[in-house]
Amino acid sequence: MDDGPLTASRGVDRSAGSESVTSRRPMRLLTVTDAWHPQVNGVVRTIEATNRELQRAGHECTVITPQEFSTIPCPGYGEIRLSVLPYRKVAHRIDACAPDAIHIATEGPLGQAARRFCVRHALPFTTAYHTRFPQYVQAMFGIREHWVYRFLRWFHAPAWRVLTPTAEVERELAAWNITHVARWTRGVDLDVFRPQGQESPLAAGLGRPRFLYVGRVSVEKNIDAFLNLDLPGSKIVAGIGPALDLLGRRFPDVRFVGVLSRHELAQLYSSVDTFVFPRLTDTFGLVMLEALACGTPVAAFPVQGPIDVVGGSDVAALDVELRRAALRALRIDRERCRIYAERFSWRAATEQFLGHQRLVHADASDAAVAPAA
Repeated sequence: MDDGPLTASRGVDRSAGSESVTSRRPMRLLTVTDAWHPQVNGVVRTIEATNRELQRAGHECTVITPQEFSTIPCPGYGEIRLSVLPYRKVAHRIDACAPDAIHIATEGPLGQAARRFCVRHALPFTTAYHTRFPQYVQAMFGIREHWVYRFLRWFHAPAWRVLTPTAEVERELAAWNITHVARWTRGVDLDVFRPQGQESPLAAGLGRPRFLYVGRVSVEKNIDAFLNLDLPGSKIVAGIGPALDLLGRRFPDVRFVGVLSRHELAQLYSSVDTFVFPRLTDTFGLVMLEALACGTPVAAFPVQGPIDVVGGSDVAALDVELRRAALRALRIDRERCRIYAERFSWRAATEQFLGHQRLVHADASDAAVAPAA
């Protein structure tokens, strides 16, 4: 963390220039992420969906991922790969790309290498806060939250903007003196995630009602709160993670189906009666939108994430008793769920993303990248 004092003394002039000046030319955007395939999570999906929209608008997208580096497994999470000594290669890739704008999506080894390069060369960049990292680290390893927030404050300090999905996340970061934030909401691919006429073979033979969880199968996702519920019908879990083998043995009546393609997932969402979201520490919960787009109502705790996405709506049941929420959700009209999801488009989210980008070249005629058109 040797760039911290330099950044603090020099500061970041966040008032210089305009934040959102329309550019008429295609842009080259570089994203650096420690989260990538074979992981299936909100970070990966958000980057992929954003880049699809950027490319449709005529922009060029490059992504630096762990697949280009020597890696080691993250302790306790073998599917997460941590890049080893990536700085020189990251620096070379940034130079070779010559991007118009740089976005650092994660705080891992690649994100830290890109941050170091940008600070050393006085290149503006944005970062994102995708995951409630302090709460996850405390749940997994017992590390106290305030130590993780100190790291996050250091990491995000030199960024032009820290992109956050909801007002609640902005307030959480502000409480730890991370205040240079900007809203970047999320969307759903309504062409892929839509009600399917044909039942998923992964749900074949399972009794009704069917309850589904989608996401990482790990401690911090609070999946036990779902699997321990006394519910009628059947339970399905889509995803992998370090707790998969243990939970498979503990809950032999649950159908574990692993990682699915987007089309397989849409078919599965459409074949169940309620999507159960048991998480207590989430910034957004993109999977809730995917389920709703397929016409499947949501059951969740009334906490950050569910409140931000579906709070006050008639398409979800939020309750401190998750079983009660799951049963109430069975009475929700599926057509209303689809209509609600149609409010969230990746095009609008990508316009937000672009409006917050800061051009690398100080002599450029525009201060920020053009909105997607």
